[in-house]
Amino acid sequence: MNAPAVPPHTGLAVEQLRIQGDAVELAAYRWGNPNGPTLLLVHGYPDNHEIWQPLVGELASEYQIIAYDVRGFGASDIPRKRLDYHLEKLANDLEAVIRALSPEQPVHLVAHDWGSIQAWEAVTEPRLQPLLASYTSISGPCLDHVGHWMRDTLKQKTPRALLQVLGQLFSSWYIALFHAPLLPELTWRLGLDHAWPQLLRTVEGLRNVPLSSSQRSDGVHGVKLYRANFIRSLFKPRLRHTQVPVQLIVPTRDRFVRPQLFDQLQRWAPRLQRREINAGHWQLLAEPQQLAEWLRAFTAQIPCSASSNARAS
Repeated sequence: MNAPAVPPHTGLAVEQLRIQGDAVELAAYRWGNPNGPTLLLVHGYPDNHEIWQPLVGELASEYQIIAYDVRGFGASDIPRKRLDYHLEKLANDLEAVIRALSPEQPVHLVAHDWGSIQAWEAVTEPRLQPLLASYTSISGPCLDHVGHWMRDTLKQKTPRALLQVLGQLFSSWYIALFHAPLLPELTWRLGLDHAWPQLLRTVEGLRNVPLSSSQRSDGVHGVKLYRANFIRSLFKPRLRHTQVPVQLIVPTRDRFVRPQLFDQLQRWAPRLQRREINAGHWQLLAEPQQLAEWLRAFTAQIPCSASSNARAS
């Protein structure tokens, strides 16, 4: 464990730690009120834990906040094999972080984009549910749920249903690109890393987007998440249920994840609250005041003994 540091972009002291995950070492970070409820934040692609800094600034006085760099990102280990990015291993990493940094209390899990996709794997895993007080998902569906949604929608055999599926496939054009050998990696190495902040400003309308020191590496290695999981999950979807309370946040201007992907979610997560917001894919993370309010309200509904259910040993 390193001494607490104070990054200039938050002004908040952060404890930097190394956690042993599933055959990888993970870089983890802890801020805030050690006596408050614990939030665990999981980032998406092509981000690292730094994407959460604005939200940390909003909530650190009230919560103990933990974030970590997902395998392949930031300061965490970077496995070379595609198979090392399977959802099962990602869920094992998340479990390792919880057991190391919140061994006595269940955490309120908050995840975005690919962080949300991998968090669904943990939230729908029976052995991990006692570790979770609640789950807030932003712009990232469970891939198994998407597989069932596509099958059920196409079974309707109506023009509207076909247009819904085609519309989502069109929005997900980048997934096909990420499966192309070498092309995504080459794009990042040829300068997409330096262009990324300006791209977010232009496409998402964000302001003050910092350049991550690991942006190129995060973009290059993170595509293995897509290659390891999308095809196998969508074509052979599993039945994935959860009793964890879920707060689903749906940005209605999301260019990548369309709202209809979540239309059947109550089937899988009966303790569901759905909130919609007129925002893009990254906007709530860059301007987190509304997200902070929703997290306060949602976590306040969960009793402190939210997992008075016995925790797995």
